Amino acid sequence: MKRMEPTPSPNDVAERADAHATAPLLNCLIREVAQPYPDPDGRRVYRLPGGGRLLRVAGGRRPTGPEVYTPDGWRRIGHTELVKLVAEELRRHTGLSNDELPAEMLDSRAAVAALLAARDRAPVPADPYIRSEQALVTGHPYHPAPKARGGGPVASWLPYAPEAHARFPLVLLAVREDLVAEEGDTSALDTLGQAPPGYRLLPAHPWQLDLVGRDLADAFADGRLLRLGTTAVEVWPTAAVRTVHVPGPDGADGTDLFLKFSLDVRITNDVRRLWRHDLLRLRRTDTAVTDAFAALGGPAAWLSDHGYRTAAFAFEELAVVVRDGLGRHVLPGATPLLAAALAEGFDGNPLDGPADLTVWWEAYLRQVVPPALQVFAQHGVVLEAHLQNSLVAVDAAGLPVQALFRDAEGVKLLPDVSRAAGWERLVYCLVVNHLGEIAAALAERRPELDPWPAVRRELARHDLPEIPALLTSPTLPGKTNLLLRWTGADGAAARYRPLPNPLAGG
Repeated sequence: MKRMEPTPSPNDVAERADAHATAPLLNCLIREVAQPYPDPDGRRVYRLPGGGRLLRVAGGRRPTGPEVYTPDGWRRIGHTELVKLVAEELRRHTGLSNDELPAEMLDSRAAVAALLAARDRAPVPADPYIRSEQALVTGHPYHPAPKARGGGPVASWLPYAPEAHARFPLVLLAVREDLVAEEGDTSALDTLGQAPPGYRLLPAHPWQLDLVGRDLADAFADGRLLRLGTTAVEVWPTAAVRTVHVPGPDGADGTDLFLKFSLDVRITNDVRRLWRHDLLRLRRTDTAVTDAFAALGGPAAWLSDHGYRTAAFAFEELAVVVRDGLGRHVLPGATPLLAAALAEGFDGNPLDGPADLTVWWEAYLRQVVPPALQVFAQHGVVLEAHLQNSLVAVDAAGLPVQALFRDAEGVKLLPDVSRAAGWERLVYCLVVNHLGEIAAALAERRPELDPWPAVRRELARHDLPEIPALLTSPTLPGKTNLLLRWTGADGAAARYRPLPNPLAGG
């Protein structure tokens, strides 16, 4: 563990929390609703069409300092007033009311403040991979409430928050053998403890058990479930919150694994429960992706979701998915890092190193783009290749040498979805969400660097019929998370707004 830094003042935490919470909300408003407005001073001004008000912001990919125009001139507004402004604008823009989302926006900002305060006190993990998974204090840069934690008291969720550098043991349950529901290879779960005769081991996330424990009282009372204590090893929550990394013995590589749990809390667009329909198609989806990656022949890897185990009487509530660890996949000597952390920033980010960023970017594209395109073209697999589902392994000099992808739940298969719909989703996840954010982080560090010609060259190397149109279309699909949440659309739905295509005209 690294030493802790001095604790900042409460005012400093409040100011930082406002900045972290304001940036993604402004990004959503600007992308989905606001209209650019000419400003003689060249600053970023937007007209809000619902009420005609003018909004001015500073900064680049993470806008700051929102101001609204009044009869007395420009007036600065904080996060709370920005939430009110957005809610009023969306009511006018959509004709719909929504009391839930503004509360989530405020909860997200309060959560950020709690995370920052805890993070300032917590020892920083020595492992750069864990640091990257736990770096996302801002989180999704185009979501109105990326850090909302369900509105519960801070004490209920902070001990399990990756952004607070949490680590904790799992609760070990035993479920009666005749009431076990499982599919695939879940044998790794049996290495976490010892179940009594007639029972099978079932680890549980302590936060989820707190949330649903009252509903399981009868199962504990009549012996369908037993409490066995906790795991001997502490686990690290990853950026997904409900997915944890279980290190191997003494932290050794080669026997590590990931466990993905149900979590009855809305995080970004979805309540993060492991839904029955997703679990029942898990093996089919994962097998298709595993086979597709096996046929690639390169260094790219898929972290397989081997199977799930749960209790038949609490199928979704107690489900756990067993996922490959890193040790068997990462190239020798390479260090895996979460792609989202490269854009957000963390101690050890290779973008902050002295390496030539042009060379670094070309190496990054060579690792990330080909596998995502090839499994689509050759096997009909649509990876959810966004920043949080992608890892990039770097060598000792910080140069990308391997890409790893994860999360079968987000994968789509052709022809379950049409090729056109699958391609649109891949373009959004890979190009807009993923490459667009890394490109912006590069340009922020090196304003003279145009990252998009290298992306064009990499895409043009691949013989897909959709590529020529992608390189010439005036627009790309941008997901509208603010409007999706405001209109109460299903979390799995995707609606897109056309965004200017930086690949066109190059």
